[in-house]
Amino acid sequence: MSENMSSLAPPTSTVAPPTLPSTWTPPLSTWETPSFTSAAQFRVGATLVLFVFAACSNLALLASVGRGRRPPSHLRPLMLSLVSADLMMTFVVMPLDAVWNVTVQWHGGDALCKVLCFLKLFAMYASAFILVVISLDRHHVILHPLNSIKAHKRNRQMLLVAWTLSILLAMPQLFIFRAVRMEGADFTQCATHGSFSRRWQETVYNMFHFITLYVVPLLVMSCCYSRILLHIHLQHLREKAGESYLRRSGTDIIPKARMKTLKMTVVIVLSFVVCWTPYYLLGIWYWFQPDMLRVTPEYVHHVLFVFGNLNTCCDPVIYGFYTPSFRADLAACFHQKRRNAARAPPNRGSGARRCPAPHSPSERG
Repeated sequence: MSENMSSLAPPTSTVAPPTLPSTWTPPLSTWETPSFTSAAQFRVGATLVLFVFAACSNLALLASVGRGRRPPSHLRPLMLSLVSADLMMTFVVMPLDAVWNVTVQWHGGDALCKVLCFLKLFAMYASAFILVVISLDRHHVILHPLNSIKAHKRNRQMLLVAWTLSILLAMPQLFIFRAVRMEGADFTQCATHGSFSRRWQETVYNMFHFITLYVVPLLVMSCCYSRILLHIHLQHLREKAGESYLRRSGTDIIPKARMKTLKMTVVIVLSFVVCWTPYYLLGIWYWFQPDMLRVTPEYVHHVLFVFGNLNTCCDPVIYGFYTPSFRADLAACFHQKRRNAARAPPNRGSGARRCPAPHSPSERG
């Protein structure tokens, strides 16, 4: 993509700097057809690597959480929703981004343009909002442990709200994106060209999604974990003062299993913040100073978007790190397949036994 990148360049995300289609289309005398540059080639290669890893790890996590032997805890629906959102990012956002960068222009028609842009934003909203639900759940469990019996119903209601809001907030994509053909050139792009009469209107639209997709979830998650840390700190102070507390086990301020689950969710939230913050900051710069494309190397935009997609791969890794049963299931499955492959005759390889059913998380938080 060249310096005179416009709305007709292939977007990389709904809220990205070079991806956000502008309402202004340059005249043919100054406009250059976007090309598949070396930076874009790196982006496609890195995206495909992340796609393979994210698909395998998230599908393994889905099987482990969804088919566990132990009775389901109230945390299981949250993890199932999180991995479902990650799989949407994996199978919608990543392949679409890679193919779009290779083809440069749009070949899918108007209807597919609208639907895929909707699904991209829907997947991003779902991932962010489910992290908010997990944070609210941890907040309630730690601060109000005696009300955990109602956690199942409360979490189902919050998940319903999260998925519904994700759909509603992504729906405008169905109306503002369309397949636009460049007059006088054999070039078609899926863009918002013509949907906004003024550039500031598009900036407001993008800022609205930035606030609801990143700022609001970040504030809610920060508030939840700040209150949790404050609660734990006050408990420690009261313990030192010799006060007695109603505890579930031994002398622990918070049961070990619950603390382990809390640490896991904190790391998951931090991975979201670390992976996406640089990309969103670049987006703000672009929305208010579009000329930044002339002074910022192209590879910076691509690297930051790939780094943001890395968040999809982090969740199963973090879950596996804090869940020994998940690691044990994967190891048992791998060793079982190796033993069956070594013992089975070549013409009877299909008779190998299946891997043992994966366990659910050991945490009961």
